[in-house]
Amino acid sequence: MKKCDMKLKELIETVVLPDIEDNLDDIFAEIAKDKNTSLAQKEEIEQMHEMREDFNSVLKDIENRELDKEECAELFEEITAMIAEAEEED
Repeated sequence: MKKCDMKLKELIETVVLPDIEDNLDDIFAEIAKDKNTSLAQKEEIEQMHEMREDFNSVLKDIENRELDKEECAELFEEITAMIAEAEEED
């Protein structure tokens, strides 16, 4: 596995997917507390599921060595920028 692949894989597995799971847990906890699901919550859940599928697909591409160097670098940059932006909002 190339260096970029390993860095991207680690970032997705240790940061991105756990953050998605935490976000889903928060949404479900809020739904359980309210005993009601809003349209916004349903849409956010759907979006989180889609993101998780997309990142799992990237992991599969890494494992199958189907991710080229440029795409890997681009994805890594986009994800780190997303993380930095999210941290600034908190």
